[in-house]
Amino acid sequence: MTAPAATPDGEVGAADLVAALRRAGLGDVRDDDLSRGIYAADASIYRVPPRAVVLPRDTDEIAAALAVCRDLGVPLTARGAGTSCAGNAIGPGVVLDTSRYLDQVLEVDRESGTALVQPGTVHATLQRAAQAEGLRFGPDPSSHTRCVIGGMIGNNACGNRALGYGRTSDNVTAMNLLTADGGALQATTGVPGVPGAAGAPILVGDDALVQRLTDLTDAHLADIRTHLGTFGRQVSGYALEHLLPERGRDVGRMLVGSEGTLAVVTQARVRLVTDPPATCLVALGFADIYAAGDVAASLKDLGAVAAEGIDSRIVGVTRRRRGPAHVPELPGGQAWLFVEVTGEDAAAARAAAERVRQQVPALDARVVTDPVEARALWRIREDGAGLAGRSPRDRPAHAGWEDAAVPPARMGDYLRDFDALLAEHDVTGLPYGHFADGCLHIRLDLDLDTPGAEGRYRAFVEDAADLVARHGGSLSGEHGDGRARSALLPRMYPQQIIDLFALVKRAFDPDGLLNPGVLVDPAPAEADLRIPRARRVTTSLPLAFSYPEDDGNLTQAVHRCTGVGKCRAAGTSSTVMCPSYLATKEEKDSTRGRARALQEMLDGGTVGGGWRDPAVHEALDLCLSCKGCASDCPTGIDMATYKSEVLHQSYRGRLRPRSHYTLGRLPQMARLASRAPRLVNALTSLPGVKRLTLPLGGVDPRRSIPAFARQTFRSWATDEGLVRPVAQMAQVEGAVALFVDSFTDSFSPQVGHAAVSVLRQAGLTPFVPPERLCCGLTFISTGQLDAAGRTLTEAAEVLAPVVDAGIPVLGLEPSCTAALRHDLPRLVPGEAAQRVASGVRTLAELLTALPGWTPPDLTGTTVVAQPHCHQHAVMSFAADEQLLRATGAEVTRIGGCCGLAGNFGVELGHYEVSVEVARQQLLPAIEAMPTGAVLLADGFSCQTQVADLTETRAIHLAELLADA
Repeated sequence: MTAPAATPDGEVGAADLVAALRRAGLGDVRDDDLSRGIYAADASIYRVPPRAVVLPRDTDEIAAALAVCRDLGVPLTARGAGTSCAGNAIGPGVVLDTSRYLDQVLEVDRESGTALVQPGTVHATLQRAAQAEGLRFGPDPSSHTRCVIGGMIGNNACGNRALGYGRTSDNVTAMNLLTADGGALQATTGVPGVPGAAGAPILVGDDALVQRLTDLTDAHLADIRTHLGTFGRQVSGYALEHLLPERGRDVGRMLVGSEGTLAVVTQARVRLVTDPPATCLVALGFADIYAAGDVAASLKDLGAVAAEGIDSRIVGVTRRRRGPAHVPELPGGQAWLFVEVTGEDAAAARAAAERVRQQVPALDARVVTDPVEARALWRIREDGAGLAGRSPRDRPAHAGWEDAAVPPARMGDYLRDFDALLAEHDVTGLPYGHFADGCLHIRLDLDLDTPGAEGRYRAFVEDAADLVARHGGSLSGEHGDGRARSALLPRMYPQQIIDLFALVKRAFDPDGLLNPGVLVDPAPAEADLRIPRARRVTTSLPLAFSYPEDDGNLTQAVHRCTGVGKCRAAGTSSTVMCPSYLATKEEKDSTRGRARALQEMLDGGTVGGGWRDPAVHEALDLCLSCKGCASDCPTGIDMATYKSEVLHQSYRGRLRPRSHYTLGRLPQMARLASRAPRLVNALTSLPGVKRLTLPLGGVDPRRSIPAFARQTFRSWATDEGLVRPVAQMAQVEGAVALFVDSFTDSFSPQVGHAAVSVLRQAGLTPFVPPERLCCGLTFISTGQLDAAGRTLTEAAEVLAPVVDAGIPVLGLEPSCTAALRHDLPRLVPGEAAQRVASGVRTLAELLTALPGWTPPDLTGTTVVAQPHCHQHAVMSFAADEQLLRATGAEVTRIGGCCGLAGNFGVELGHYEVSVEVARQQLLPAIEAMPTGAVLLADGFSCQTQVADLTETRAIHLAELLADA
């Protein structure tokens, strides 16, 4: 066999590496520019493009990948969900992504209280399987909806409730691992804190390795006992304290937290616990965050299983980003601790919370017994990593130094000194964290995108490391050291400990193949920073959107993505993002994957072909433009807008895809078809017409062609005398201007009829402006932004006098309403556009704000509601829920996207994904609807998807209210 050719720098070329991997039987190997670009980063500020990405389907494929890397001298980095904040999951050789296929819970054993999982199993998946047996996995990171167990083992993750349930290392009972030399290890851990107890630790598979570790430990007993394992959140470095004889020489527990540098986990058995019968939350208010830190150490003795700290900085951002309704009432003060206690029943938990309230010297306190309110408070904390992506000065804030921990008794003093350090370096951030464990999370607005960034970053993190060391703390409290902190370990540990880490690394991995540059032999902390590469967009065409939140800088907007990966989380009834990822499970189809592709394109990385690079369009192809990320992404990524911009820049003045001419100009075509609706309907219903003609327009023939109404809404409104000039209505009390969108006008005029009826019953006077207006939605979704700008400019000119006269503009189609609210002020400059955007209302918003209006009685009616994605993202469904509950109806809200999403699900090549998205939440909810229930869906695309895939009919809110 001929050895693969080496590159001039001595490395095996990517093509030869990939060929060797495929010859070894690996089925999913990727070395394309898009894959290398999106796997070049994790949730950290670092960027290291791999030469290849391997997605193993079983343990044999992991072993084969290791064998190829060993033979060729290529590094290998194991990766789970890529949520590592310190750069632990990126590497220059092969990146091994276990989350794609190795994601199963293999067994839940209620009798032993354990579960057997594959390394790519998502924490939430394990939790659901365990809870079905009345059990749960104790550690619960805020990223629990997407982080994987293998990654938690790599970093020794903790989470909010580590105070009560311990770290990951306290909850892993056994692991199967592979070493770089091909050895298979089986590690069984002991019972935490009970040397020699049942289940004593063993390591099977390499007696020489065990002896080598024993010799190293015995030669450095004093150093290990003095410097390692000094407090609970000391995660930095290797946890060699577990190798001490008095701790049972527990190699398995030592391996937890080794960040994939010693061995690769192929399977793990984890300990499960029983949920307490009842919990209760007490919110404590303090004058400042330092005072909260001062009392944190006392909370564990008061029975707390979780004690999380935040202050007014993150609360303020939550209110600005999510709205005041997303922050429940807080006790007085400027900083808060959320303390969870347990009890044998609700009364006992409440009594435990009262004891905390009485014994902790807080300014104010509230015992929260409502589970919904408690979840809302915890959500502020869980979204911290994303919300903190913008600093209090509304500048980009970055990870890197965000995970330090100190002994809990030092927390208050550390916070004071840390804030002084921030002021010294002119840096701000949003602090939060596990205060009773002494762990602080914060992202900082270090200036990383101007010359000299690397030097400024290094100066700060070195000062920060020295500060932590002075307080007897750890550079990492749960995220691991990774590329961010490994080079700083000598500022925390004496040289003999650093040397010992290197000896342990060589014992397991003598050639340094596993995750090189992490923990041992690291590059400087400022090496490979991603943000300094960011370049402001330079193009011959001006950007179409204004990007007001990012000072007009698309690159800054795209780099909002910090990589926390919430877009990979399974959807709930209150989220939409990211429907295509949930359908395909491909990283390129996540919001994060698309953001990484755009970063690579804008920064001149692996995707170097500019706006028209096929890799960029591949990443964006399955984006539904649902806008879910605009509200659900905690960092504020708006991929629908970025996709429109890319399409605009790519095709302006060029030949476009067929669907851009058909679906993109749907309003104009509908207007023509409505002149002879019976003829058009007859022609489109002829046998074979769909199969022959729809593909010519870029439309999938499996889609239905909605029937054109025999009379448009505008025609009916003219007959009814509703079409009136604004000047005539300016002095009419209760006047409401109806925005007649193309869907209501041409396809579902009955929605408009119902809206007029409801408004009149409410004592309002609806009217239709004489001018034919359009929101430009289909132009926007197909990237025809010049046309969209002209269309919206006309709409702004007509509607500005309406809103200036104090008349609300009512939108009936959610996507069109959202375009007026969100896209109009970003595409059309000037205050008029801003005023119009602020004057547009949904029907529910209009009615719930109407003094004295009483909704109809729908008691006994079950309503299953599918909010339109754009309404969820731009307007919120809160007013609709408020109105529906006021009717007395029983309301169930469906989460996620319907899958049609305007033109997306109609286009050729999207049908299967569109249907799979519907299968995530919409179709199961319809199947579970009780007899007689009403399916509510205001969006025309949602109604069309339902009609295409089920026998159920969905109706608009206006129809529901009018019929009542």
